[in-house]
Amino acid sequence: MGQTALDHTADYGPEEAAMQAYLRDGEKRAFALGNRGPIRFTADGALHPEIVEAYWRCGFYVFEDVLKADELADIERDLRDILDRLPVERGAPVDAKGRPALAVDCTAPNLLWSKPLGDPFGGTTLANGRHQVKMFEPKAAADAPKEIVYLILGSLQFSEAALRVYGHPQLLAVAAAINGPDFAPFNEALFIKEPGRGASVAWHQDGVTHWDSPDWDEGAHGFNFMAQLYGCTPANGVWVVPGSHKLGKIDIKSVVAKAGSERLPDAVPMVCKPGDVCITNRQTLHGSFANTSKDWRVTVNFGFHRRKSVLGVKGGGVHNKAAVYDAERIHERAKLIGYAIDARRQRFPAETPYVYRLHAEADETYRWDAAARASIKDYNLLDLSI
Repeated sequence: MGQTALDHTADYGPEEAAMQAYLRDGEKRAFALGNRGPIRFTADGALHPEIVEAYWRCGFYVFEDVLKADELADIERDLRDILDRLPVERGAPVDAKGRPALAVDCTAPNLLWSKPLGDPFGGTTLANGRHQVKMFEPKAAADAPKEIVYLILGSLQFSEAALRVYGHPQLLAVAAAINGPDFAPFNEALFIKEPGRGASVAWHQDGVTHWDSPDWDEGAHGFNFMAQLYGCTPANGVWVVPGSHKLGKIDIKSVVAKAGSERLPDAVPMVCKPGDVCITNRQTLHGSFANTSKDWRVTVNFGFHRRKSVLGVKGGGVHNKAAVYDAERIHERAKLIGYAIDARRQRFPAETPYVYRLHAEADETYRWDAAARASIKDYNLLDLSI
């Protein structure tokens, strides 16, 4: 896995040459943006202004070398266990070894399936129809399975390593810098782009709720962190149109029609090494192509909102049932932040744990133990989806 990809040969057929040229050109544009480097803070603890400027200018930033080798090894162990426990097919109660399959006892949505190299959302009404145009679907190899799991929601209940990434002190400090110290959770997922099989994600903007709000601005729908286990390339990574988070709701059909294909000329790929973590504004126009390359991409994905963006707001109903998010629900969902911080403290005792202001002000202490582990089953029923 990672550097030893399986040989699931696939390409873009008649579009292969144009696609390869596009990938090369996009990578050059990406490295010219000036929006990558280590997480840096000023002497008084503020996120470095050069990072803040580049994030708001581009809509994303690549933080380099955030996760070290021991943490990546932890994530990979959990990933192997998760892949081993997937149902043998959609709806099956058991895995390939006859054991109860991952998430079989969950109520919340967890496993998203696609045909290999498919685009399950593009051009449909799913997720409020935000994936307006279907991506090109290359032909998969003859030995490919009928369907693959490409996205796992509620992932913190299946991977303690992912939970510990969620509690990373520097990343949480970045969240406070961007969304305020009272920042609120969004949701978490594992994206799995298997070589020669991984599905595409059609061009879209993530926000649903606030586009027509009188106080809408370029940060209204929060952001996602995307921690990379194996790194990502132009072929298997997420592409972003820089600055598009400032534009409001975009007519994606028109943008694609003007481009003449899904290869949007202004888009750039997030190119990462293992252990890099991207922060991406959810309002950016972004998407990813079917993974015809020989490289895995596994992304530990988790997002945060401004508290004012969710408190008293009716959610969009994309990740769970539409509901008005009151203070009690936000507090309950934010318990995962407390558990994550303590889980990380236990694994990395030399680090200084992050202090989440709302928990500290309420004098609340969270302990990651067997009882906590049992309590977070189906936690993503409470995702704060705007």
